[in-house]
Amino acid sequence: MPHAAEGAIETRGLEPVPDDERTGHVRQLFPTWVAANISVLLLTMGAGLIVFNGLNFWQVLTVAVAAPVVSYGIVGLVSLAGKRGGSPGMALSRAVFGQRGNLFPGTLIWVARWGWETINAVTGAYAVLTVLDLVFGVKRDTPLIVITLLLFVACTFLVSGLGIGALRVCSTWSTYLFGAFSVLVLVYLVAHTDWSAVFGRPAGSTAMMVAGIGTVAAGGISWVPSGPDFTRYLPRSASGRAMVGSTVGGAGIVVLPMVLMGAVMAVGTPDLAKAQDPVSFIGELLPAWISVPYLLIALVGMLLINSMSMYSAGFTAQTLGIKVPRAWAVSVNAVISLVLGFLLMVVATSFIGSFISFLTLLAVAFSAWIGVFGVDMLRRRTYDGAALMDTTRTSAYWYRGGFAWSATAAWGTALVVGLLFTSVDWFSGPFAGTWPGENGLGWVITTVVAAGLYAVLPRERATAPAPARAEEETLRV
Repeated sequence: MPHAAEGAIETRGLEPVPDDERTGHVRQLFPTWVAANISVLLLTMGAGLIVFNGLNFWQVLTVAVAAPVVSYGIVGLVSLAGKRGGSPGMALSRAVFGQRGNLFPGTLIWVARWGWETINAVTGAYAVLTVLDLVFGVKRDTPLIVITLLLFVACTFLVSGLGIGALRVCSTWSTYLFGAFSVLVLVYLVAHTDWSAVFGRPAGSTAMMVAGIGTVAAGGISWVPSGPDFTRYLPRSASGRAMVGSTVGGAGIVVLPMVLMGAVMAVGTPDLAKAQDPVSFIGELLPAWISVPYLLIALVGMLLINSMSMYSAGFTAQTLGIKVPRAWAVSVNAVISLVLGFLLMVVATSFIGSFISFLTLLAVAFSAWIGVFGVDMLRRRTYDGAALMDTTRTSAYWYRGGFAWSATAAWGTALVVGLLFTSVDWFSGPFAGTWPGENGLGWVITTVVAAGLYAVLPRERATAPAPARAEEETLRV
């Protein structure tokens, strides 16, 4: 009988992956997290570090190194839960928050994914429009915007609906192609950049550098609950140290050069950080023989980012009780990203402003879950697969009334506290003017409060005995 992940379409949903189907390899995580970061938005963010944060080259380098290490280090650590329990992250979260309690962080994370998928869909559509302009001279208008956005979202739905196998194949090939053309872009920039202007910039404040780390890291933080989704097919014996290393390495090898390239470009063209369109500047700064294939490959990367996000969103939707196959659960997010993408492209006046505000709130929303789930991982080595799937009162993870109250209270309190220290274009918490708030550390405070409260609050016990496993996992971290 074929395994659920072996065919053209993955049929497995939330249910744990049996040990005999765990045929994945840790090395597959490297191209997965490379693909998750192939986005020209990193160029825009690198430019923002120069224009808005006022940093010099060496400070941008520090940001570009620290941000992926911090954020994807957390992604890698939480990914260990995937090999322990063999289920998607938000399904494993039921063991922490309770069958009903998990609906609260699950809903918030699901809604947050709408924004992430919208941002990526818009960027992908802009890439298509830029290529059409460069190659055929076709200028954008509202009907063309709708068509390109629709095509991008449809392709995203197709790849994410096929499942983990399709994502692995696409991730591997996009890694090779994007890496080759990124080297080509780097060579061009080295030859055509005024390096005296780049290295002659004065240093910005340490506060702005810390804020930059938080901004760039926010993208990685948004992947943390999805980490187990991509490790559940790994055998229990997989090295935890190698998993974390592959995750950080895959992300860092893209984030570092992309952020630096954006910063270098911004020295000569500061307006690119303020552009409504985050993509067309590539066609203005690079010759067509580089920019067109580079944008096409980046387009594939952005398609993969959205596909990975929708892949995980399908699981999240199922944990909320939407009783449809995972592939069809993805369609809900596809429709939402299509509608919101249209509004952002046609109605919104500032793409980068909307993007940074979204990243800031996204990091806070995900960090409350990270703090609680992370502390639970320190205490838990195994998950009861039957209890994860049992959403009735008979579940071992029903706790009291379906809630693990200590986890729910810690999550809710941390979320509120984090927002008090957060400021975006249209919202400012009362403590946003303090040092943590001004440095974009609301998400760090959220994580610390969630973890601290959950660590000290009494922990609910399972309401039914979980079946003992034949062998206890030995972590090699």
